[in-house]
Amino acid sequence: MDLLSAWPLTGDTRLRDELLAAYADPARGYHDTRHLTEVLGRLEDLAAHGATYERVPVVLAAWFHDAVYDGERDAEERSAVWAEMALADLVDAPLVHEVARLVRLTETHRPEPDDRAGCALSDADLGILAADDARYTEYVAAVRVDYAHLPDEVFVTGRRAVLRDLLSKPRLFHTAYAQERWEGPARANVEAELARLAAAQPGGEQPGDQLA
Repeated sequence: MDLLSAWPLTGDTRLRDELLAAYADPARGYHDTRHLTEVLGRLEDLAAHGATYERVPVVLAAWFHDAVYDGERDAEERSAVWAEMALADLVDAPLVHEVARLVRLTETHRPEPDDRAGCALSDADLGILAADDARYTEYVAAVRVDYAHLPDEVFVTGRRAVLRDLLSKPRLFHTAYAQERWEGPARANVEAELARLAAAQPGGEQPGDQLA
């Protein structure tokens, strides 16, 4: 996918380029331009397989959802605030509100069943969990880069908390296509990673950081 042409707004490339620069920060691991490209690609895949959602707010939210990512707390909130400030003079207020709402939703990935936009974005963001073995291994290693400032023990404990939270969900995915195609592989990947981490660090409970 060509990210330059995937930008959904006409007449403003400055903001697009600022966001691309943020995702291209060399300090980032997983939450980089490849992740953005994959999320946008999964949104197209979902739409091609029957998911219905309003394209512009969802695509804009995908662009902003990890606009701020520094391994610290409240990255989704800070990304949403950036969206609110940057879009205020470019689109109407209801669209700004919807984009910010969707960005904030990616902190929990728990959309309401009737929230078509939220379901699509959440599924596209979590779709990496259903990747093949090679890509999933790359993903796990890249997440560790995002949290390179944390010692191994703290990272492993926090990562285990994230994986347990994922497995506690009645379902990881919300659109019909993602449930059919991604749910099984994703749960298998998460369970396998959790087992590896448990073997590496028996016991230990969870800090509040969201290491995903």
